[in-house]
Amino acid sequence: MNINDEFIVKIEKLSNLGTGITRVEGQIVFVENACPEDILKIKITKVNKNYAKAQSIEIITPSVHRVKPFCPLHNVCGSCQMQFIDYDYQLVLKKQIVEDALKTIGKIDIPVNNPIPSPHIKAFRHKVQCPVSQTKVSGRLLAGYYKPQSHEIVNIKYCPIQPEICDKIIDFIRQNASKYNISGYKEKKHSGDLRHIVIRYSSQNEKNLVTLVFNSSKLLDKYKTFAMSIFNEFENVAGVCINLNNKKTNVILGRETECVCGKDFIEEKILDKTFKIGADTFFQINPKSAENIFKYVKDEISKHNNPTVLDAYAGIAAFGIAVCDVCRKVVSVEENKNSINKAYEALEINNIKNVELHANDTTKYLKSIKKKFDITILDPPRKGCTEESLEETLKHTKEKIIYISCNPATLARDLKFLIEKGCTLESIQPFDLFCHTFHVENVAIINI
Repeated sequence: MNINDEFIVKIEKLSNLGTGITRVEGQIVFVENACPEDILKIKITKVNKNYAKAQSIEIITPSVHRVKPFCPLHNVCGSCQMQFIDYDYQLVLKKQIVEDALKTIGKIDIPVNNPIPSPHIKAFRHKVQCPVSQTKVSGRLLAGYYKPQSHEIVNIKYCPIQPEICDKIIDFIRQNASKYNISGYKEKKHSGDLRHIVIRYSSQNEKNLVTLVFNSSKLLDKYKTFAMSIFNEFENVAGVCINLNNKKTNVILGRETECVCGKDFIEEKILDKTFKIGADTFFQINPKSAENIFKYVKDEISKHNNPTVLDAYAGIAAFGIAVCDVCRKVVSVEENKNSINKAYEALEINNIKNVELHANDTTKYLKSIKKKFDITILDPPRKGCTEESLEETLKHTKEKIIYISCNPATLARDLKFLIEKGCTLESIQPFDLFCHTFHVENVAIINI
C-alpha cells in the first residue's frame, strides 16, 4: 500500500476521533467523512507502520444512515464532523466509541447505557469561539471556524448550531472593525489586532457576553471605542470584555481580561439555581443538555442519606450548587480564582449556606486535610486525572465516586486505575452535549 493508491472499501465503524475504520491488505485505514456501512472509493494519503489514512473520493453505495447536512458549509467547515449522519445513529456511534475505549484502553467489559440525547440539535451551542484573520489583497476581515486539519478560516455568516444573534454580532464585528482601524490577526506573521471573538449566550434571558481577544499587551483606546460600538448596537449584549493575548500560542484567552462596558457576566439557570458565567469561566456549551447531567448526578446523590460531598475540579461549583439540596455539606475545590469568585456570587444569589469553596488544586487540597467525604464528584479537564489525584480521592472518599468526563479515552484509563485499586464500576451513562461531533460526555458511577 502506497500514497495515492486507490481502493474500494466498506467502512466497518468509527474511531474515537470520528474517522471511519476499514482494512486494506490487513492494515487498518482511517477514512475522513465516512459512515459505517458506506462503500467508498478511497485514496491513501498517509502510510505508517501500523495504520494508514485515506480520503473518500467517491461514494459507491451510501450507508442508510447518511443524510443531507442542514448546514450549507458542512463540507468545508471542521466544526460538525458527523452532521451527514442521522442524529439517532450518531448516538449509536457515540455509545460504540465509549464501549471501544473501555475495552481497548481500560480492559473493562461493562454494558454502556444508551446516550441521553440533546434536547436541541440546532442552536444548542451557547459558547462561540471564532478565530479572526484578514485577506491579503482586499483586507477583508474573516471570522468563522477552521477547515478540517488546518488553520484556514471558513468565513461563516450563518451557523445553525449557534443562536442567530451570535451570527449577527460576529457579522457586525466583521463589517465594522476597519472603521476603528482594527485589523484581523495574521497568524504566520503574528501581526494584526483581533485574534478571536468569544461569545457566551444565556438561554435564561438571551443576553450575550462578548469578548474580543486582541494581539496586544496594551488596552488601546481604539479597542475600547470599538467595544462600546458593539455594546450600543445590540440591546441583548450584556457586556463587552477585552482580553489581551500577544503570545504565539493556540490558547485563545490571555491572562488579562477587562470589562470595558456593561456587565462582565451573563446568568444561566440550571435546576432552578442561577449561575454567573464570565469571559473565562468554564461552563458547558450546551446548558439544556448539561441540565440532564446535573439532574442525573443529583438523583444519584439523593439515594444516599444526607451525604457530605466533595466537588473536585469544580469550576464555578456548578455541580456542588446543583446538588446541595440533597447534601448535608458540599466542599467545592477549584484552582481558578476567577471561577471561585463567580461561585461565591452564585452562593449569594441562591442563598446557599451548605457549600464551602476552596481556591486550590484538588490534589494539594486533599493532601492538606484528614477528613473523608461520603461521595466525591470528579469533573476533570479533558486530560483526565493524575494517578496521584485518584490516590488522594480514594483516601478521602467513603462510598462512591461520580466521575464526569468529556474524553472516553482518559476516562477508560482512570477507571482502569480505580478498578485495579479495588473499586467496582456500577454504570456508565453517556450524554450528548456536542451534537454532530464525535465528542461525548459520560457519567461513571464507581463504588469504593
